[in-house]
Amino acid sequence: MGEEGRGPRERMVFSAAQLIRRDGVAATGMREVAAHAGAPRGSLQHYFPGGKEQLVNEAVGWAGRYAGKRVARFLEGLDEPTPSGLFAAMVAQWTDEYTADGFTTGCPVAAATVDCASAGGSTREAVAAAFTTWRTPLAEALTDLGVPTGRADSLATLMISTLEGAILMSRAEQDVRPLTTAVRELGPLLDAAVA
Repeated sequence: MGEEGRGPRERMVFSAAQLIRRDGVAATGMREVAAHAGAPRGSLQHYFPGGKEQLVNEAVGWAGRYAGKRVARFLEGLDEPTPSGLFAAMVAQWTDEYTADGFTTGCPVAAATVDCASAGGSTREAVAAAFTTWRTPLAEALTDLGVPTGRADSLATLMISTLEGAILMSRAEQDVRPLTTAVRELGPLLDAAVA
């Protein structure tokens, strides 16, 4: 998730995603994003003429693409790729972060959903698109692992929704137990789906 080699616009999108995952959309201000990105405040209007809504939408889109690309990296890291192993790797990213850094952050897509989905409009659409951008490569990976095509999308949805719920519960309880429980209980179901 590093910022090296990014221009000011990309740094602001990245910074917005990081601040949203920590504080939520409502508590993330444009000035704070510019400061976090090390960008001049005047550049916000230049790069994001649509204001905060445009910046939030782009940050959510970035997060969806990031999560979607991580699927292939998780698979590459598995000695024997299985659906349960893939899910365990997805969850380990969060258990490792929480163990090392505490429970201060969550998924920026989930945070934007909580803050903006009821309002409708472009941010709700950006959130829905981000989940699709994540779910699509996950479903494709499950198909490649032997899950029938007809079940892969449903199981990808189940994996993401279980992970997001476990992240919320872990943050609330300040404990990784919901994450480790999700891996233990969902893993056998995922592997049983392999044809």
